[in-house]
Amino acid sequence: MMVLNDKNSRRLSIFYKSLFIAGTILLILALFPKEYKFKYHFAENKPWMYEDLIAPFDFAINKTEDEVNSEKEKILKESIPYFISDKNMVLAKRNMLISRFNEEFKTANAETKKYQMDICLAIFDTIYKKGILRYDEVIDNKDDNYNIYVVNGNVAEKKPLYDLFTLQGAHDYIITRLNSRNNIDRDFLLRLFENVLIQNVVFSPEYTNQEKYAALANISTTKGYIQKNERIISKGELITDKHFQILQSLKQQYEGKSGSIHNHYFLMLGQAILIIIAFVMLVLFLVKFRADIIADNKKMLLILSVLLLVILSASILIRRYGYEYIYVLPLCIVPLMIRTFFDTRLALFVHLISIILIGFLVPDGFEFIFLQLIAGVVTIISTVRLEKRSQFFITSFYIFITYSLIYVGMTMMQSGSYLDISLNNFMYFAFNSLLTLISYPLILIYEKLFGYVTNVSLLEYSNTNNKLLRELSQKAPGTFQHSLQVANLAEEAARRIDANAMLVRAGAMFHDVGKIDNPGYFIENQLNENNPHEKLSYEQSAKIITGHVEKGIIVARKYGIPEQIIDFIRTHHGTKKTEYFYRLYKKQGNGDINENVFSYPGPLPFSKETALMMMADSVEAAARSLKKPDKKSIDDLVDMIIDGLVECKQLKNANITMKDITRVKSVLKNRLISMHHVRIEYPAM
Repeated sequence: MMVLNDKNSRRLSIFYKSLFIAGTILLILALFPKEYKFKYHFAENKPWMYEDLIAPFDFAINKTEDEVNSEKEKILKESIPYFISDKNMVLAKRNMLISRFNEEFKTANAETKKYQMDICLAIFDTIYKKGILRYDEVIDNKDDNYNIYVVNGNVAEKKPLYDLFTLQGAHDYIITRLNSRNNIDRDFLLRLFENVLIQNVVFSPEYTNQEKYAALANISTTKGYIQKNERIISKGELITDKHFQILQSLKQQYEGKSGSIHNHYFLMLGQAILIIIAFVMLVLFLVKFRADIIADNKKMLLILSVLLLVILSASILIRRYGYEYIYVLPLCIVPLMIRTFFDTRLALFVHLISIILIGFLVPDGFEFIFLQLIAGVVTIISTVRLEKRSQFFITSFYIFITYSLIYVGMTMMQSGSYLDISLNNFMYFAFNSLLTLISYPLILIYEKLFGYVTNVSLLEYSNTNNKLLRELSQKAPGTFQHSLQVANLAEEAARRIDANAMLVRAGAMFHDVGKIDNPGYFIENQLNENNPHEKLSYEQSAKIITGHVEKGIIVARKYGIPEQIIDFIRTHHGTKKTEYFYRLYKKQGNGDINENVFSYPGPLPFSKETALMMMADSVEAAARSLKKPDKKSIDDLVDMIIDGLVECKQLKNANITMKDITRVKSVLKNRLISMHHVRIEYPAM
């Protein structure tokens, strides 16, 4: 029955894994653009490395961005401003002139009145036939030959500035005309004109901008045409500016074609094949090198979710803002997160899969993959030992430097000049590097979601300012000091045998928190000669001593300590006995002994890290009992304690070798000698 349950469990696990992978593949396929990919790679001033290229269809040659911008600048520079001539205003002023003339002219002679009225109106009409121009900054510093458009009704007439009056020019003209006439009241007529003259030709931003926009909209973005079956470039021919622009135009036209429904299905099939191959490689890598991950659905889901997160972000960014903004996306988060949760080799492989898949979304895929691959390698190298929060900032800086140097190198290689280097790209790289810092909170979120503990959290838990550790230092200072010593011993030993030093240190700091309730019953906290065990039976004393393991688990969970650290509390004594009370009880000769009363509940250590913890704890505690610690006594003590653990099979479940144990012994001996300030004896002279 048990065998059947195991088989069903394995089948269900495989089903869920397959479902996760298939779902990820389908989501990524949905994110891929449904357009064709130009299969040729080319660069200006480089030879054409492929066979002769024949145009597969008719297409127009696009102008370069600089050419289009140049035409726009020319239009804006040469655009003619529009002014409106206000006829209603002129008519109103003419009527005012007539009305005031009739009111104020005192001569009764009708002929004289008519004569002067005719002169007055002739001058007025002559002036406003041209118009009086109101000054505007648009014509500032322009000479008299500068042309403007004057709109009369629905007709726009081009006029030079000299063909229009200014207010002063109109006044001078009136004086000249009046002076050329006899038998008129000059002062009276001049006063009348001064009251009715007005600038009627006014600048119109609306008409001017309308014409500008119309002219800009009519700019052609093409400058030639290539017919189907026309030779574009021959093999080995140098790609000149002209060739480059034709090839760019062909690429844009080709990738923009939607094709038939039949071809569309083939496009999706090709994308699906490539994505599936990438994930098959990932699965094979895990099966070959990290079988523990492929067997754990939670770990698989973590890796797939990280992949999907960056590919989804890349797809949205490209569709919404354009290809150039892909360099703002912090893709180095992938190796940083995978390295934090797993190892460097897996981090590099997953990063490679992610940039290959994203490489299908961007132009110049090779340059993109090369840039991101090197940046990812730098990220992994800089976080091999993630032991300080400052490493995130250092890694971010390294990423910026890496992006910048590779970009400069690629640009100079392709163009043969430094002039094409754009400062905007350095801004993208800087923003990318800053965004990489979100990996810190992202890692914490993933820890909560998937229930893992990384070095990022272990840094927090190892801090002596942790609330539970502060309480331990206050209530059981001797135990706290013991924990610090054990942490130092275990951490150094872990580094020697390539175990997780941060995990060992955190586990060591918390391994004895169960002593926080009754600290006085443990010898390291007994500051005077009074020993509370003297009032207890040996069984009661043993129960208190062994009970600190269970109490430690309860206290740690109360303070939210992760299970990976609590494992050190469970296993640091394994199933050993409280030898002191066991021997005293046995010495009394009480007959049959219930050994469970004097034994720790276990379980046995099950990893390198928990085994290291047990060895360091046992050795440090025993070393305190040495009356005259010297090199020989410490060496003998370490050998005796650790050999005893091996003989009583306390380390049998841990994946630790005898070679590792020998190295651990060496580290513990050297560290204990340093801790006890043992000096080397020099030979007699």
